[in-house]
Amino acid sequence: MGTPARQRFFWLTHARSWRPAILAGVGGFIAIGLLALVRDISQLNLLVPPFGATCVLAFGFPASPFAQPKNIIGGHVISAVMGLSACALLGYSAFGLASGVGLAITAMMLTDTVHPPAGANPIVVAMARPGLEFLVLPILVGATAIVILARIFRRVTQHGP
Repeated sequence: MGTPARQRFFWLTHARSWRPAILAGVGGFIAIGLLALVRDISQLNLLVPPFGATCVLAFGFPASPFAQPKNIIGGHVISAVMGLSACALLGYSAFGLASGVGLAITAMMLTDTVHPPAGANPIVVAMARPGLEFLVLPILVGATAIVILARIFRRVTQHGP
């Protein structure tokens, strides 16, 4: 192609469409921003780091099988249960953490609720050592909120399926 300037111009003119990318970014910003705002105002934790990756799928690739509501909500809940169970039985050790991730993957695949970002929930469990309330706040409520916000966002912006 030639010079670096030409290569950059080629990339910019042949990159993915800007509108879906910008809308996905705005959707993720709104979802995580609202969950953080609720946390700041109410002291209810609605956030875990894997929710950032969940927003990539929910807003950027809403047609993906991994971005469907049952996958987002079910995957997060199942993975958190596996992480809590493994750490309760095996301790908050490398073995407990690794077992939680392995069990989460297995359980998501067996229940057809695979959501890759949720595979990180057992790691969060092992690091934060939360109680059973972790399943409701932030996991169930936060994942459900992301699903609802993504649906509203898609309707308002006519972005995605």
